Amino acid sequence: MDRNILRACLEDPRRTSTDIQVSVTSPNEPVPSRRTIRRRLQVAGLHGRRPVKKQLDSLKNRKARVEWAKQHLSWGPREWANHIWSDESKFNLFGTDGIQWIRRPIGSRYGPQYHCPTVKHGGGSVMVWGCFSDTSMGPLKRIVGTMDRYVFEDILENTMRPWAKANLGRSWVFQQDNDTKHTSGHVANWFRRRRVDLLEWPSQSPDFNPIEHMWEELKRRLKGVRASNANLKFAQLEAAWKSIPMTVVQALLDSMPRRCQAVIDAKGYPTKY
Repeated sequence: MDRNILRACLEDPRRTSTDIQVSVTSPNEPVPSRRTIRRRLQVAGLHGRRPVKKQLDSLKNRKARVEWAKQHLSWGPREWANHIWSDESKFNLFGTDGIQWIRRPIGSRYGPQYHCPTVKHGGGSVMVWGCFSDTSMGPLKRIVGTMDRYVFEDILENTMRPWAKANLGRSWVFQQDNDTKHTSGHVANWFRRRRVDLLEWPSQSPDFNPIEHMWEELKRRLKGVRASNANLKFAQLEAAWKSIPMTVVQALLDSMPRRCQAVIDAKGYPTKY
């Protein structure tokens, strides 16, 4: 029975104790309790942990990530000046963020088999787009409905660009990931018309982007704060966003060399960042 429990977990680390209970039960053997299953897995060194979001682990992508890291490893505050970091994020109105758990040995957090696939943003939540630079927090824009290339172009034209011109002048570099709405021909035409310099970005590389940690900072600041509707939730998010001090921004930008070195050391695989 121990072997069957262990085999069921190793076949799919996302299986719950209930799933394993069903898979190992046979007519001729007693049914192990879920508590027994959890205890036996812990004895075997498989502990419940939150999974790392999956990143594309093709050889081509890993090489691109390592190459990018090597190119930017020596960059400091002067090189990262006037770069705009941007992204979208979802914040749930009620309950949890839908955390999924897996079982894995201690020290194997970044093993590819223990990653969970990224998922599209769901309902019951507020979707926002935000940006910041080395000198100031940028705007936080609420996204109502589907975020497509047309909505994104409107954000670029009427939210991002006016803020960038007012705070960074004429010379700045825009960072975005390779989401299809960001790289569509429609949006690419806007960048060309407005003569915006883009930071070359390797696919599926959130661990390079300091704004990912800015979203975590925003969640920490609103931990325990309840919202009864989407309008109130966004008001809370916007107020918390504006209150983030520049010391947080500087600390994140100071981490860029460490992020690059971590990707090089991991040979392009996901890192703790």
